[in-house]
This record gives sequence, structure tokens and C-alpha cells, in this order.
Amino acid sequence: MDKIDFNDGLLGFLDASSTPFHATQNMAMMLENCGFERLYEEGRWELVHGGKYYVTRNDSSIIAFTYPKRRDFTIVGTHTDSPNLKLKPNPVIKEHGVVKLGVEPYGGLLLNPWFDRDLSLAGQVSYLSTDGSIKTTLIDIKKPIAVIPSLAIHLDDKANSERTVNKQTDITPIVMCGDDFEIKSFIKDELERDGVDDVEEIYASELSFYDTQSASFVGLNDDFIASARLDNLLSCYVALISICSVSSDTPFMIVASDHEEVGSDSTSGASGNFLENVLKRMFSDYEDYVNMTRTSILISADNAHALHPNYPSKHDKEHSPYINKGVVIKVNANQRYASNVKTISKFMDAASKVDEPIQYFVTRSDMGCGSTIGPITSTRLGIDAIDVGLPTYGMHSIREICGSDDAHSLYKIILGFCR
Repeated sequence: MDKIDFNDGLLGFLDASSTPFHATQNMAMMLENCGFERLYEEGRWELVHGGKYYVTRNDSSIIAFTYPKRRDFTIVGTHTDSPNLKLKPNPVIKEHGVVKLGVEPYGGLLLNPWFDRDLSLAGQVSYLSTDGSIKTTLIDIKKPIAVIPSLAIHLDDKANSERTVNKQTDITPIVMCGDDFEIKSFIKDELERDGVDDVEEIYASELSFYDTQSASFVGLNDDFIASARLDNLLSCYVALISICSVSSDTPFMIVASDHEEVGSDSTSGASGNFLENVLKRMFSDYEDYVNMTRTSILISADNAHALHPNYPSKHDKEHSPYINKGVVIKVNANQRYASNVKTISKFMDAASKVDEPIQYFVTRSDMGCGSTIGPITSTRLGIDAIDVGLPTYGMHSIREICGSDDAHSLYKIILGFCR
């Protein structure tokens, strides 16, 4: 796939994947279009060599794999979740002439960029059906329904010097004037507009606010892509297109897990047993399973901090990635990243064979270092791993920026890995 088609598809995927549930659904649809067969964890698996399969958990994590006779898998690990504002269970606040919705920050998000944006709401809803069963469905309002207005500088003369954001009181989105609003009735009405007409009672929901501005190219020469949720839907898309581009006799797997932004400790997170269970069902013989873990490699793909041109001192001078200068290999002496000599060498070799550049990122020694699913997965399963990423500005902002060359470069390297 050439870069133009690749990036056009990327922008569409970003806009359509407003929550991990929607991202997982979209990935499943694309996999089925590429001939992958859906499996269910609660069912019995009858895998056939040469087949292509996928399975989901919690509707927010997905694993897809080819099933050749070879066991030396290339596994690309990503995550479907992004920092956002999640609706509280009883969110409605009626005061001061308006209706606001109480939210709880999810993950380590930058709060200031959420002000003065056109916000919508999406996620998963569970309801009692008219036939007496409990069902779940996805919802995406799509139109702007809320805003978090900034306090005017006339009322806060320190806004540009000492501004702080209170997570409880300052970031409650406003949805309407007056007080004629009930959240469950609103959700039910929106579902009916989408054709879900069997709702007896709304039971529970997991809904998130998101910015309605579409993903787009930015820059005089379209050097950049700006969008919400680049961390880490960018890597999800690369992984998805990669597995759809390899033959069924190539040992390849993608893992897109939920809850990475809050530590991965859940049944659908990388610390859970989702991947382990899938691999053990693929290789029920213990000797085959161990052989697979020790001959395979995990490419943990998550975004990397590009050198910010206005804040260059925040980077180690010798390990400062630039946008559109290649995929970043992440290294940390304290194992916050899983890269090691063996896996770095393999990745460098694959990049060299397809003539793609690479860069390095090491956090300044006087600053804390985040982590990824790489060390978690490697520790749990004993699979050698490398942490890589695509250079990004404004990570965890409501709108992040990456390069228009880098994702396609990672795609080519991953395919080079499979040769």
C-alpha cells in the first residue's frame, strides 16, 4: 500500500474510532473484509493451519493472527485506549441555569486543551431489552453537544501565569440551558435514532467525551497529521494494515489491548490473561508453546515524544527524535521499555533491508520515564520484545500531532520483519 492510500485510510480510521469500543469494532470489520474468521473465547476453537482468525474481549481489546505451521511469530502489540473525560454513573448537575455532566479524567490527559472545544459523546451502553434479555450496543452522538468554556481573562488575571485546573469543578461540560434533561432518556432517544428500538431500560454505560474536529493534514506541505487519539490508534492502524498485508503462511499476530493508559491491570489489559490464553489455545502442547515464546518477537508499538522545537531542553540531546525522520526505538536502562540488544538488532536489520531510517529515544536521566505494554507482556509470557514508537507532539492532548511519513515507514519495516 502506498503512502497516500495508507494515510487516507488512517484519517478515516481515526475519525471513526472515537472510543476503544469503536476502534475494536472497526478493526474487526476490516479484518473480516480481509478474510479473518471470528472466534469466541467461550466457544471451542477448531483452528486449521493456513487459517486467519480474530477474537475480542470486553469489546475493547482485539487479537488477530495467522495460523501457519511455523511458530516464530512477529507480534505487534498496541493499545486501543486514549486519555479522555469519562462520564460518571450519575453525571447530571443542574445549577446556575444550565445542565452540566460530571466527568472523571481517564489516564494522564492534558486538561487545558479540553476547554472551548466542540465535544461529543460515545461509548458502550448496556440495556434491558423488551424481550427480557440484557444487550449491549455502541453509541456515538457525533454532533457537538457539549463545551467546557474557559473563564474569561478579565475574571482571572493570572490565567496566563498561574492557571491550574481542578478536576472536580473546572472541567464539567455544559450541554444545555435550563434543567429539562435526564441522561438515561437522552441515551435511549439517541439509540432509537440509530435504529435500536428494543430498549426497555438503560442499565449501565461507559461513555467518553471526545473532540468532534476531524483528523487532518497540517502544514504548508502536509508534513503533519493532527487528530485526537493518535496515542495509540496510530499504532493500531499500522498493525491492522500490516496483518492484512501478509499471507496466511506468515506467522503474524496483532494485539490491541485496552486500559494501557491506566496501567493495563484489567481482564482486557496487557496485564490480563487475554493474550496468554489465545497463545495457549493456538499451541496446546507445552513444548510447542515454549518454543513459540522463545522464537517469536513482540514489537510494542506506542507513540514516542518528538523533540518539541519550543522546549528542546526537555530531551536528551543525543536521543531527540524528529518528526518525519523515522521510527523511534525506545531504550531505558531500568526496563521501563523492553528493548534489548537482540531485539534492537533485529529491528535495525529489518529497517535497513527496506531502506527506512530509525531514531532513538532515551528519557533525560533527571526525568521520569513512562512505560508501555512491552515490559508487561514480555515479563508475563517470556517473549523478547522491542519498544518502538512514532514521533509525536502534544502527547495526551485532546489533539496530537504526528508526521505524515512515519506511520507508513513503520508499516514497511514491519512487513520487512516478515520476509
